[in-house]
Amino acid sequence: MTKPVTRLLVALAAVLAVLLPGAPALAHNALAEATPAKGSTVKKAPTSVKLKFLQKLNPEYTTIAVSSGSTKIDASDPEVAGATGTITFEPLANGAYTVAYRVVSQDGHTVQGSYKFTVADPAATAAPSSEPAPAPDESLVEVPPTATSAAPSAPAADLASAESDDSGNTTMFVVIGAIVVALLAFAGFLFARNRRAG
Repeated sequence: MTKPVTRLLVALAAVLAVLLPGAPALAHNALAEATPAKGSTVKKAPTSVKLKFLQKLNPEYTTIAVSSGSTKIDASDPEVAGATGTITFEPLANGAYTVAYRVVSQDGHTVQGSYKFTVADPAATAAPSSEPAPAPDESLVEVPPTATSAAPSAPAADLASAESDDSGNTTMFVVIGAIVVALLAFAGFLFARNRRAG
């Protein structure tokens, strides 16, 4: 094997050694599944909200709140089982609701966001308030001060922020993959050319 090809393969191995071990760290936690679902209209008044994330949650710093307009719904403390957090409450009246959450995963990364759903139960009553639900703020979702030291706060306060982490990770993996493929293709080209020349 000629020196240029050998050098190229060594460089490729060095790039992979640097990039691949760090790849798992790029995948921050994010909301994977919600019940009731984001943007859904449920026909039966729910008595709980269940949020499933990509990574395990830290029970001490898991906060989930439901509000209707400016009215916060009385709910239980979040019950955390692995990557899932659940709160329970009395059956909701008909109307629009906002679920706000802030969680800290086991790796210390903080994720926060919100989404809306609607209750349209023929047997239920009207919601306590018809005002549009505000974006989550400190009065709805609070994390003890020590959580800030455990991890930096997420830059945005809606579901799009959590999803943007995933899109950024996808872009990074695509770039890494493209670099690896390009280097392999170039190495193959040099190897084939040198064999023909020999």
